[in-house]
Amino acid sequence: MQALRIVIDVRHIKDFGIGTYIRNLVKALSEIDSHNKYLLAANPGDVADLPQMPGNFETVVYHRPRRRYLHDVAYPWFLRGLAPDLVHLPMSNVPLIMRSPYVVTIHDMSSFLFGGRSGFGENMRLYRFRRGLMRADRVIAVSTATRRDVENLLGVPTERLRLVYSAPDPNFLNFRSQPAVRERLLERFQIQYPYILYAGRIRPHKNIPRLIEAFNVVRGQLESHPELKDLRLLIIGDEISRNPEVRRAVAQTRSEQVVRFLGFVPFETLREFYSAASAFAFPSLYEGFGLPPLEAMATGIPVVTSSVSSLPEVVGDAAMVVNPENVFDIARGLYEVLVDKELRAKLIAAGYEQVRQFNWSRTAQQTLEVYKEVARRR
Repeated sequence: MQALRIVIDVRHIKDFGIGTYIRNLVKALSEIDSHNKYLLAANPGDVADLPQMPGNFETVVYHRPRRRYLHDVAYPWFLRGLAPDLVHLPMSNVPLIMRSPYVVTIHDMSSFLFGGRSGFGENMRLYRFRRGLMRADRVIAVSTATRRDVENLLGVPTERLRLVYSAPDPNFLNFRSQPAVRERLLERFQIQYPYILYAGRIRPHKNIPRLIEAFNVVRGQLESHPELKDLRLLIIGDEISRNPEVRRAVAQTRSEQVVRFLGFVPFETLREFYSAASAFAFPSLYEGFGLPPLEAMATGIPVVTSSVSSLPEVVGDAAMVVNPENVFDIARGLYEVLVDKELRAKLIAAGYEQVRQFNWSRTAQQTLEVYKEVARRR
């Protein structure tokens, strides 16, 4: 096949989650494809963050207009000037007059299912969301659960949907904590106690209030345990102020002294927090893929997660799966992985195996096949 000109939108490379996808997909494509020409559409401030790429990769800078509504015209016009054979938008925010051919990756449907807002603005946002997917030549879903949701809830035709799993950052897979580094980190944050860790976005569907309630139950069960009586819950995530129900759950359970919010932390710090945790809790009500449980498995800690959406698909038999709507079932799962040493060892070993089933080389190869499929169809 003749070499293709493929534009990949990398303007969200610094974002949490989406940025991981963009960085690792581009890197993996550069390692397997020296035939096609890739143009990476970047914001001016992101160019310095892009890694050195092979000769068939080129960075092109998009200067977004100050008036937001003009972007729907300016960005498609900018892309048209690049004369691409296809454009890959790695997230579902598609300009209104986006021209074909293009491919969209959808990571989840949380904004569609858990928006919690109404009115003209919200209706317009959902209209744009659906329209962008319906007009795409191919829609890449990162899990079977997400693919099913896109098909059933939005009506995107089956023949235009493709399943291509995401994967954890390789820096998690090859990580081994250094005791001295970890000790300095815990000392800096004044952590001298065992803890359960949550890491991820702070959103209503993440179910953190129920996690706090479940933690309160478990702490009561362990109040005389010789090693776990001083157990704490550490929550790493953003935008606590926008989700007052989380703080309210802490107040109602009187857990102010044992639940800590650490906000956003750098990648290297996050890995150390994972490795030092007694367990990782992720009782989300909905996930398009669910990277944090795999990240926790890669660092060697047992995982408690939900029995809904994509999470059972992603964690397999390597995690304690609980009903996320039942506080006492979440508490049961946490208690068992904390006190049952045989179960802990089993889950940790299984976690190492499970996480290696997802890798960026395979993801890039399958994504490249989607590109070729669109080009052949055109």
